[in-house]
Amino acid sequence: MIQIHVLEGAALVWSAEDAREIRERFRLVGTLVGALARKPRQNARLGLPLQLLPEEARLLAELGAAILVKGTESQPPAEGEELTQVSEVQVYQQGLEESYQEQQRLAGAARAALLVQLADRIAEGQARRRRQRRETLDAVEDSRLPDSPFVLPRDSMMVQLPTARCRPGRVERVDWTSPSPDWPHAGCPAHEARHRVFRELWGRGYYLSGGNKFGGDFLVYPGDPLRFHAHYIALCCPQGAPLPLPALVAAARLGTSVKKTLLLCSPGTDGTVAFTSLQWSGL
Repeated sequence: MIQIHVLEGAALVWSAEDAREIRERFRLVGTLVGALARKPRQNARLGLPLQLLPEEARLLAELGAAILVKGTESQPPAEGEELTQVSEVQVYQQGLEESYQEQQRLAGAARAALLVQLADRIAEGQARRRRQRRETLDAVEDSRLPDSPFVLPRDSMMVQLPTARCRPGRVERVDWTSPSPDWPHAGCPAHEARHRVFRELWGRGYYLSGGNKFGGDFLVYPGDPLRFHAHYIALCCPQGAPLPLPALVAAARLGTSVKKTLLLCSPGTDGTVAFTSLQWSGL
């Protein structure tokens, strides 16, 4: 069962396996919002956690594929648990030491192989420097120091940084059907309309992502967003709600300028959703 951790309305997935299953099995994209450990001061390439739209998290919960949870407040370790935590730290430190020794052995072997490969060039360079200094071979050999063993700096070793706990902490289930500080979307009219539109388009085989950067509610893709551009900008318009003409014209022109069709989505009272596509066409 996929665990979706919620905090003040944000739905986060910390497990890489769960994030992969969500994309491959359920065609849900989400957004990576975590900084990379090696490059924390950039936002061009991000990593876990995966933040899901409220509609994506609710869809997974309705399908029975995920549960919404939240972390409980910190509690003192139970009897015997503290010893378990100490042993886990020791095992982790031992694993780091074994990894360092293995990396040092591999780096030393790679360095030795490189020196053997470049032996002729190194000898030519040494001979050239001797000729420039007018030194004799005997004098150079006498001053030569024995090679020191290779030592890999510890700050240069590669360290695996897990993004999910080996043993999950204490969590409690969140009811997504009723509003709460952790999940305020339940019962909200805007969320209900967006979810009906999202589920209808998702059920037709489309991929969806957030559409805020194009002035809509969703971007609709014919396939995986890694391979396709969005074809539609979905804008949820509840039936009977006023839609100002300037806002409609602006949305249609924006969609045309980015080569996308504006899709007006109106959920009805009978459970259906009406779609109206608009494109700006010059005279």
